[in-house]
Amino acid sequence: MSLLQRISTFLRSPRGQQLVARGRRELAKPETQRRLRGLAAKLSNRR
Repeated sequence: MSLLQRISTFLRSPRGQQLVARGRRELAKPETQRRLRGLAAKLSNRR
């Protein structure tokens, strides 16, 4: 079984669904969005 197949199977499992829902809740928070934008800016400045 390839890595992508294992990830896909996990994401369809109940535990994977919980993790996806938690990630979506975290991404909805303004503080998290601000930190991610800062990280993206820092990474794009390296190039």
